[in-house]
Amino acid sequence: MRKAFVIVNGVLLAAFALQFVFAAVGAFTKPAGDGSYTLHSITGMAVIPALSLLTILCAVLARAPGRVVALTVLPLGLVLLQVLIAVLANAFTDASGASTPLGLIVGGLHAVNGIIAVHVVVSVQRAAHELADATGAVPDDARVGESAA
Repeated sequence: MRKAFVIVNGVLLAAFALQFVFAAVGAFTKPAGDGSYTLHSITGMAVIPALSLLTILCAVLARAPGRVVALTVLPLGLVLLQVLIAVLANAFTDASGASTPLGLIVGGLHAVNGIIAVHVVVSVQRAAHELADATGAVPDDARVGESAA
């Protein structure tokens, strides 16, 4: 189960990386329309929460320490915060529906929160590797994102 924890969290990390790509796709789609952010929305509202829940389950079943399990829960909370930030940013529009400076500032926090979420998932990946290494569940050549130094 510890190897599954490493793998599932690695897939979650990849989904977060793709989320930034999908945000850029939405931002650079011309002409922008309602569907510009479809990939970003689906990934953020369905794929990442599902993978987060699966990662939490794997951490519990792998008997990870409480601190690691708590860290594993944090990305799900940050995803919920992402939704709140997006709703608030969209709420701060003028009468014509155009963005306001306050709405843009709040919207910018969406990106900052996304960066924080990725940082947390990277920390979980390190912890999952340490847990798996303690039992020899992950061979050295299967480590994602670690240098061979």
